Amino acid sequence: MPAMLPVPADGAPRLTGVLGSALGSLHGRPNPLDLPRAESAVVVLVDGLGAANLRGRAGHARFLAARMSKRDVIRTVFPSTTAAAIASFATGLMPGVHGLMGFRVPDRANDRVVNQLSGWDDRMVPEQWQRHPTVFDRAVETGVRAVAIGGTRYATSGFTRAVLRGAEYRSGAKVPDRFAEALRVIGEGPALVYVYVSELDQIAHAHGWESDRWIAALEALDAEVAAFERRMPRGTGLLVTADHGVVDVPAHRHVFIDATPALVEGVRHVAGEPRCLGLVLEPDLSDAGRAALLERWRAAEGERAWVLSADEAIAAGLYGELDPVNRDRVADILVAARAGIAYYDRREADRRGEEMIGQHGSLTDDETRIPLVRAGAYARG
Repeated sequence: MPAMLPVPADGAPRLTGVLGSALGSLHGRPNPLDLPRAESAVVVLVDGLGAANLRGRAGHARFLAARMSKRDVIRTVFPSTTAAAIASFATGLMPGVHGLMGFRVPDRANDRVVNQLSGWDDRMVPEQWQRHPTVFDRAVETGVRAVAIGGTRYATSGFTRAVLRGAEYRSGAKVPDRFAEALRVIGEGPALVYVYVSELDQIAHAHGWESDRWIAALEALDAEVAAFERRMPRGTGLLVTADHGVVDVPAHRHVFIDATPALVEGVRHVAGEPRCLGLVLEPDLSDAGRAALLERWRAAEGERAWVLSADEAIAAGLYGELDPVNRDRVADILVAARAGIAYYDRREADRRGEEMIGQHGSLTDDETRIPLVRAGAYARG
């Protein structure tokens, strides 16, 4: 059996409740986060800013850190990766329902693995792959203007079509541009505004979250948020959260799964990401062969990873309630790192991922615990 899983208690605050709570506050309705009524709501999601990352560099983010107490830490979803997390943020649903089950997931109907951020094509149509209404859809239906503000290159992406439906998309090339756009929007009248900040995650992947570049980006972001709060209209609620945290994994902590042939025998596709592998097995592999491979993985990696079958992961509720139509998107074996390691397959045609330092995707606290900073009309008394 796998090591005990760190599954949050039922009812624990999660990323899934953030955007819906902000919308509820605009109507003066009870909401999961108990947010007070606000005239407009601005929700900033900082990609890769985990609670541990923020606390570890609190001196460089005095505005944000000063407003994050223990009760201002919530949990993201599993896997702790952008595609699954932002889809859950935008729909209010767990991955098992909305169907974006990770970064790279099985597409068994087409015998392939698909990238949920950039792999959209005519066989993975956004409106069909993710069929549920978003919180932005609900906002518009109730008479609330909904605006999403992000980088220019995301404006018409398949991922945007899948998870930001209902929102008017506004572009901002740089972080200050996005906050300036948010000020313009709420200056025009009540609105639900989502601001996406991708830069810290990108820097963490390339240089690590402990790098000087990441620290400089955090300082700049902190200053932008502080300035935004000072300038936003009275009655505006402001939340700052994230999709996941980041851990740095140096090259000498890489584990190459192809170095042990017994671990890849019977594996048809390797999905997931370096800290949360998803092994898709050969369809004709017998039940005994599947069980044997699972045990080989546990014997080899069980001391430093959670190794689960798909059925075990589903039964543990890692994806939340699972819609049966999404069952085929769950890999047959999941390997989620507990130690500071990352898994790679050197047989992959594209090995650029091995250059990344900052990583995420697994179940550790550093990856799953995220901030929920409240300011403006939402500031704690």
